[in-house]
Amino acid sequence: MKPARLDHLVLTVRDMQATIDFYENVLGLAVLSFGENRKGLSLGEQKINLHVAGEEFLPCAARPTPGSADFCLIVEQPVEEVVEHLKRHGVIIECGPVRRQGTLSPLMSVYIRDPDGNLVEIGSPVL
Repeated sequence: MKPARLDHLVLTVRDMQATIDFYENVLGLAVLSFGENRKGLSLGEQKINLHVAGEEFLPCAARPTPGSADFCLIVEQPVEEVVEHLKRHGVIIECGPVRRQGTLSPLMSVYIRDPDGNLVEIGSPVL
């Protein structure tokens, strides 16, 4: 077996609307509605499915917990533009800009928290 790409991941959230507002209005992800009242976020060819804690769709992780995720989103803008955008939205930058190694290239990254406390790295490729 040789997996080719990530299709989706799941975030367990406390407040669906707060999560949607943050990812849509601050980070610019598109909101998806599918299945029986399911919600997700679209980015490129991947998606993030959203489950409300205590109301997970089965099967689910063994211990679904809001705030336990740590992931990186890649942007096309320079990190300086990302910092200004986040400041305009009142988002606290926990760390950065700092240089990191991404899958395909070095990154200049900043780290923020979503409404559940998940760590979200926003990385801009260094060309």
